[in-house]
Amino acid sequence: MELRQLRYFLAIAEHGSFSKAAAVVHVAQSALSHQLAQLEDELGPPLFHRLPRGVELTPAGRAFHPHAVSILRQVDDARQSVTQTEGEAAGKVIFGIPHSVSQALALPLLKAVRSALPRVELELTEELTGNLIPQLRTGLIHLAVLFDDGLLDEFRCHPLLEESLLLISPAAAPDAPRGPISLREALRMPLILPASPHGVRPIVDAAAWKAGLAAPNVIADISSISILRTSLLAGLGHTLLPPMPMQHELDNGTLRAVPIAPEDLSRRVVLCASRHIPASAATLAVARVLHALIGKLCRDGSWREARLIATGNPPFPER
Repeated sequence: MELRQLRYFLAIAEHGSFSKAAAVVHVAQSALSHQLAQLEDELGPPLFHRLPRGVELTPAGRAFHPHAVSILRQVDDARQSVTQTEGEAAGKVIFGIPHSVSQALALPLLKAVRSALPRVELELTEELTGNLIPQLRTGLIHLAVLFDDGLLDEFRCHPLLEESLLLISPAAAPDAPRGPISLREALRMPLILPASPHGVRPIVDAAAWKAGLAAPNVIADISSISILRTSLLAGLGHTLLPPMPMQHELDNGTLRAVPIAPEDLSRRVVLCASRHIPASAATLAVARVLHALIGKLCRDGSWREARLIATGNPPFPER
């Protein structure tokens, strides 16, 4: 298996055509076809269905695709690690952020990295947490912000903050509470929550089980923050979320948030990297910038209902 074969495979997959892919990678179509045939011979099953107009990935091709992307990205990282200017991080870092954290973190992180690391290209990908985990596992992304549910031992994890979950309701709803609400009462409300196992859903389910309470009264499973917001504004129900994803609506008074008390319903936010794929200098530099940024966002109140997990150690020290 050769690196050029992987590049040719990805070009064909992206463009859906041997002729278009050959033009992009600047080789003759016959040479491209020959290299793909060798790759398919080595792997066994065909990677593409040949169609009257173009090609499409077979199930084997779809399974192989993320591995090809990961291998080539690791090669690029290795090349950057030996060619970059000494003392100055450079290269591309792909950073995964859950939907419910994007409002608080995405723009500040982009600004901070651009200021502190001018030679680093930061690519942010916003996904459901359940989609970020396999991407981090296979090397499709370099870093990810995840929620510590006790099942992240396969990754190197650096704690960032704890974030309180509030009951968020339409301000005009007749059943919207005006003050703190118990966990038992909150779970009885008509709730719109992300589908399991995404977002806050495992946290809410675990809290109910631990307290010996009935499962939450979920009337709709919605994993999209934008659709969930629209559903709340339409008066369809309530949700349990940190306030940051709904900051604008809470500020303008269309939504109202109250704490869960006396219980503490919260989630721990951690930064994760692979244990098995070496982190590039650029990746480690972005992790350090994030570490400093989180402290600032918590101390100045920009990240609402967030409590910094105090640690002076930088993320992922070199081993």
